[in-house]
Amino acid sequence: MAPSTTPQRRHLKKFPAGRAGSSRNNFFRDRALRCAAALWVRAGLRRVDIASSRAEQATSQEDRTMSQHFAPTSSPTAALLDELAIYSVRPNSDEPDFRPLPDAEAVEGSVATVVEAIQSIFSGTRLEDEAEEVLWSLVNIFHRRLSHTQKRLDDNEGRQRSALTEQDGSEVRSVELERLVAEGFSLTETRNAFEAMRDVAAEHYRVETGSAWLPRTGSKVSHRALTAAVIDSRNFISAKRRSEIETHCPAGTRIAFTGGDYQDYDAIWQVLDQTHEKYPDMILLHGGTPSGAELIAAKWADSRGVTQVAFRPDWKAHRKAAPFKRNDALLDTMPIGVIACPGTGITENLVDKARGLGIPVKRIGNRKAS
Repeated sequence: MAPSTTPQRRHLKKFPAGRAGSSRNNFFRDRALRCAAALWVRAGLRRVDIASSRAEQATSQEDRTMSQHFAPTSSPTAALLDELAIYSVRPNSDEPDFRPLPDAEAVEGSVATVVEAIQSIFSGTRLEDEAEEVLWSLVNIFHRRLSHTQKRLDDNEGRQRSALTEQDGSEVRSVELERLVAEGFSLTETRNAFEAMRDVAAEHYRVETGSAWLPRTGSKVSHRALTAAVIDSRNFISAKRRSEIETHCPAGTRIAFTGGDYQDYDAIWQVLDQTHEKYPDMILLHGGTPSGAELIAAKWADSRGVTQVAFRPDWKAHRKAAPFKRNDALLDTMPIGVIACPGTGITENLVDKARGLGIPVKRIGNRKAS
């Protein structure tokens, strides 16, 4: 019987002859690599477990801190009162706003402080000549917000008209109409508030610069003397439209004024004072020219508290014919008389058309009254 082989020999028999050494080395190398990979995976998993445990601990600690911070100290009512004290009450867009408007005296003092601060900043510096333009822009801020609020009020009127036509007796339609009416009243008060702020700022502008504040485009009207005491939506719409017409086309004796680059202040003011004495309810109509005789007449009206309506040419719509179209629009209001200073062909065009309509013309300057 053949002698038994040693364990080493039996192990070597598993490998083919001639390659026993190299195969054995590869075998042990593979086992070493597998062991190393297993250890690396275990170490990585352990690190992930540790990181997850730390994150959970941090989250739980933060949750406990937040719960302690927001927990009511005494009762839910106390927590609600604390929140109102910090953030105040701000109604949603579809809810009525019962917060008061700015106090008139506070507005007067604040605007005066702002104007004085601007003057002190620019006075005695290289930018002193820019102070008037900056103050004009300050007044224009309130004027633009006033215009924006007026547009919102017009949109509200349109939605009220639509809601009136959609009324079918249901509670839903009725509540929606009531909401629109309340919104209209709120917008009216907001518009009047911005108008008052603009007028206060304009008065300070006049005191500081010596010139009346006038918008570059559009009209400067005031609704303070008008009321809108209405009962329902139909009354609100009719009262609003009526007040707008009265504001932009005020009742009174209309006197037209035209002229070019004529600078005789005394002559212009003397004739206008005489006309105002004869017609105390006088309304001055002019072309809104930023210089010359019409600017002098505009400053006279502002000084005397006379309502004035500026008919500016619409260059975008009528191009070269804009001044003549403006003359037609001014005469369409049928003034009872025209005061004319020496000027260009545009002035003479208005004078000739006025005579054609039978409107008397009073000349200032070299020409005699006709």
